[in-house]
Amino acid sequence: MTHLYGAFEPRGSDGVARVGVRYGDRVLDLAAALDPALAARVAGPNLGALLAAGRVVWTEVVAAVAVLEPPEEHLHALADVRLLMPFTVADYVDFYSSEHHARNLGKILRPGQPELPPNWLHLPVGYHGRAGTVVVSGTDVVRPHGQRRQSNSGPDGEVVFGPTTRLDIEAEVGYVVGVPSELGSPVPLGDFADHVFGVCLVNDWSARDIQGWEYQPLGPFLGKSFATSVSAWVTPLAALEAAWVAPPARDPQPLPYLDDAGRAPGGLDLRLEVRLNGHLVATPPFAQMYWTGAQQLAHLTVNGASLRTGDLFASGTVSGPEPDQRGSFIEISWNGAEPITLPDGQVRTFLEDGDEVVITATAPAPGGGTIELGEVRGRIQPAR
Repeated sequence: MTHLYGAFEPRGSDGVARVGVRYGDRVLDLAAALDPALAARVAGPNLGALLAAGRVVWTEVVAAVAVLEPPEEHLHALADVRLLMPFTVADYVDFYSSEHHARNLGKILRPGQPELPPNWLHLPVGYHGRAGTVVVSGTDVVRPHGQRRQSNSGPDGEVVFGPTTRLDIEAEVGYVVGVPSELGSPVPLGDFADHVFGVCLVNDWSARDIQGWEYQPLGPFLGKSFATSVSAWVTPLAALEAAWVAPPARDPQPLPYLDDAGRAPGGLDLRLEVRLNGHLVATPPFAQMYWTGAQQLAHLTVNGASLRTGDLFASGTVSGPEPDQRGSFIEISWNGAEPITLPDGQVRTFLEDGDEVVITATAPAPGGGTIELGEVRGRIQPAR
């Protein structure tokens, strides 16, 4: 697991955080184990210094770790450390890039109308989220309050305030930005790997009833901003050499700044698994995402918006064409109309208090086999 980079606090360290690399059930203190010159580029309480150091240093560090024989004195048992946010989130953007997910929601929410909004096939639809509520895997999620229509009251029913009754997940992949960009200067498709250090798993928790009442005409707000969970570990792009695949065919052809025809494949063959209370409920395939990370970054910056070290942009819900490949419960239960029965006999449409969701993923490894990405885990606590 030497492709997993994060931040940790060893037991008895008086709150001093370190950058770590995962070695099975242990964590390596990276700065302590590297050559001093290279260690100085990664030292710090989290991945911030490494992210800002740029692609040349990223390549050197990943190569050094790959051949490193970790000294025992710099290895810590995973059970004896506290995993921290791997980086300080500067800005957070969430996209909506799975055609299967978008079409499913069109069928559910707009029956009899076109499944996709008219802009969807022309650009990566997205919105700016709340960086301050991005939390590390393992952080409990408190059921949020908000305005919503009374259940089963129809489109003109009573508006009430209270805890969400349709708490959901969104199984996603996030891209972690390292090198910033200049305000006013777009980042073209070909510069993606110069700015993005790696990927992490994301669960963008969603209160569907709050979201459904508030989102028109400006989009997600309180139904999304209460919590977004990210894995404690980031996988560098350099570790995903064997995972690049061609994305789905696009029709119509994207505008020139988004047109990746003739370029190296920009999709990633990541295979996600979603578990509810230990039971596998979905296996979303990331390789089928319509818009790639490079296209998302190009669109995010095409108006001149600048990047900062620690920016996080996420793919949006990952869903495939099959019922067991849907990355949200609004799809899995078809907005509550088709409850699911778990192997232990419990029935769910949306999440209940005490439920725990764990999202994991694997990718092809160079030379065969697979590599694991860091999991993202969260348990629902009752509304306060």
